Amino acid sequence: MTLPGTGNEPGWVLMDLGTADIAVAGRDALGTDARVAVWPPDDLGAALSAVDAELSRLDQQASRFRRDSEISRVHGLPRRARRVSRGLAEAVRVALAAARWTGGLVDPTVGGALSALGYDRDFASIAPAGVPDGTSDTPVGPLPAPGPVPGWRSVTLAGALLRVPPGVHLDLGATAKGLGADRAAAAAWRVCRRGGLLVSLGGDIAVAGQSPADGWPVAVADSSLADGTPPDQVIRLAAGAIATSSVTCRQWRRGGARLHHILDPRTGYPATGPWRTVSVAAPACATANAAATAAIVGGRDARAWLTGTGLPARLTSHDGTVLLLGGWPGTDGGRLEVT
Repeated sequence: MTLPGTGNEPGWVLMDLGTADIAVAGRDALGTDARVAVWPPDDLGAALSAVDAELSRLDQQASRFRRDSEISRVHGLPRRARRVSRGLAEAVRVALAAARWTGGLVDPTVGGALSALGYDRDFASIAPAGVPDGTSDTPVGPLPAPGPVPGWRSVTLAGALLRVPPGVHLDLGATAKGLGADRAAAAAWRVCRRGGLLVSLGGDIAVAGQSPADGWPVAVADSSLADGTPPDQVIRLAAGAIATSSVTCRQWRRGGARLHHILDPRTGYPATGPWRTVSVAAPACATANAAATAAIVGGRDARAWLTGTGLPARLTSHDGTVLLLGGWPGTDGGRLEVT
């Protein structure tokens, strides 16, 4: 069964979990897949309407792929100073705070570098890494020279006044998806106010209210589960949020090189550390999102940095070795609660 979306959004598709106690629906959103789970199940319609509204607002505020988005209008200003909405101001504030917290490993000024490497439009319109150079929708031409991105300190935000220097393009991907999950879960909870709910944006998950017994089951994997590949682990999320960053997805080819979307701000090129996938649990999904990305970029220093944060984390190296930190469960069905 398909439920109607709101405005121009696609409809939600009901998903069968084999139980009548929890209702789940999914659709495409923000260039990824969205999932919403609620109990009691008759709250699903109200929750989906609230989630639709929040995701639409975030897309209009922070998408660098929409010419009519707020952030694109900021990029189009000659002096790059603009009073922005509270929503975009929050999204930029979260991104700058993440940059400060991670010592610049997460940096919102990577937008220009991503575009120069070929990630200059919604990823669905870019041919994947297995397609040869020169194929339609595959970036062509020589690769740009490596070099540091402009740096997050070049961007200032005073209240709602955002200043971005000419030539600097923001990409909020390392925090915006997590922030979207946080916002959507909070908005859905405001209208439901009973039971509990979970919002997932491409596997970045926020929960609200009371979890089911033993927590929400969350599949943790190195890549998409859409092809039927079983998850590497299933944990139980009782409170807080989980986010995963991986170099195994959003890959494309340019100049004969295989590229991915997680850039090292120090080089302007895809991160080359030992970790292919990192999952982190935190009180907020935006925090978990930033920490997982920072660990990928930080490479061999990620273990010490994550240990210092005290956040539960699961790191998988390119050879398949798994490292668990901060109390991340070692077995299937282990319970995580971060408050």
